[in-house]
Amino acid sequence: MIYDRWPPQMPIRIAAILALLVLTWGSSLHAQSSSFTVDLSWEGTASCFDPRSPPFLLSGVPAGTKTLKFVMKDIDAPSYPHGGGTVVYSGQNQIGRGAFSYKGPCPPQGQHSYQWTLEAQDGTGKTLAVATVT
Repeated sequence: MIYDRWPPQMPIRIAAILALLVLTWGSSLHAQSSSFTVDLSWEGTASCFDPRSPPFLLSGVPAGTKTLKFVMKDIDAPSYPHGGGTVVYSGQNQIGRGAFSYKGPCPPQGQHSYQWTLEAQDGTGKTLAVATVT
């Protein structure tokens, strides 16, 4: 049998590799959770560089979430730093206008598309799930 030719530490190494794969695959699946969604409304936002974040609606926030990290990106000018903010999460399904400060949209010309990325994080800062809205 092939097992007779393996060094004695081989089953331990295989078990460690399998455990690592299960942990990595499991957290990747969880981070890609399709049930975690976010939506927002620009209504009431100042036309240029409003420092108050828009209101957000959340659903499917994973259990164990302690903070929500928001980041806005201008898809048409991705190097422009709009920033975002972090909000303590305590089970709410809405994050109100002005929950954090950031540099709101003010495209230099024409219309731009913006993408918000929202990370649900546990108490250690580990990302549990990611949701985006454009």
